[in-house]
Amino acid sequence: MNNDKKPEKITIFDVAKEAQVSKSTVSLVLTHSDKVSDKSKEKVLKAIEKLGYVYNRDAAALRSKRSNLVAVVINDLTNPYSAQLAVGLEKHIYALGMVPMLVNTGEDFKRQQQVVNTLKEYNVSAFVIVPAPGTTKEWVNQLVSTGFPVINIMREIQFADAPCILPDNQKGTHLATEHLLEKGLSSLAFLGGTDEISDYHERVSGFRSAISAHASPVKSYEIKAPTNRQGGRDAFHDIINQAPDIQAVVCFSDVIAYGVMEAMREHNLVPGKDVKVIGFDDLADSRLMRPALSSVRIDANDIGKRTCQALSEILNKSQPPVRTLVDISLQIRESSS
Repeated sequence: MNNDKKPEKITIFDVAKEAQVSKSTVSLVLTHSDKVSDKSKEKVLKAIEKLGYVYNRDAAALRSKRSNLVAVVINDLTNPYSAQLAVGLEKHIYALGMVPMLVNTGEDFKRQQQVVNTLKEYNVSAFVIVPAPGTTKEWVNQLVSTGFPVINIMREIQFADAPCILPDNQKGTHLATEHLLEKGLSSLAFLGGTDEISDYHERVSGFRSAISAHASPVKSYEIKAPTNRQGGRDAFHDIINQAPDIQAVVCFSDVIAYGVMEAMREHNLVPGKDVKVIGFDDLADSRLMRPALSSVRIDANDIGKRTCQALSEILNKSQPPVRTLVDISLQIRESSS
């Protein structure tokens, strides 16, 4: 006769009994909620270790109709800053006990729609989105209405139901332009960016506000261009034809600035000497350029931290701020000094 018995499975009720807490307290600890005290959390974790309890996240996801995956929908992974942003987000999503699922839309709204519809089938817990051009508040609101937490970052979809986390774009370009004007320069241009994205309007607004606040007359120009290196090259060719006496340029991004500096040399101009240049994003390569590129720094880690603070609030049934501005800093280097 075989007297071997299959060991009874340890349940959440066993853990609650051992820890002398309620089942709901154990559940809060298992889902990394911040609504449980450190003392109760320690008791639960000790009970789990003693009993050898294993949390079945797949079963929990089936019951809740949500996984522990967070969909991170990035607009353009070919942009170096997007990689910095993804790393910043990953770190803080993992700290929540969740797993990021990174996808790229290539600045294509139709692809964004397809990607999001597919990810909904995986029952992701939330969407963190850098909206592609063409994203509307109606599309965002419809996604929110289906029960998925949504946070927009880097770009704002005005009046949408999703909270947004943004760098202070306007302050960044205002400070950059003010820095150039303090040198007595009187012919400046803003290069790069397109109407379809909110950060273009915010950054060009900062350029305009600094020009308007300056006491002396200033000739200013604005050239729109795709947000890539070739866009920067084309934009500088355009501005040098319009204004051969241009003294400085504020660029929509560092990538635009790289193209601008290449184009300057084609015109036998020395960046930083003949024409001063400031970028935006402060990529790691910018300080290695010759001359080193001045730039507006956005802390990708801070963006990730603020995003996950908002996500934690939503998952815990709280309401985060509708709009969170993350501060910037101006890094002055050889290209504008």
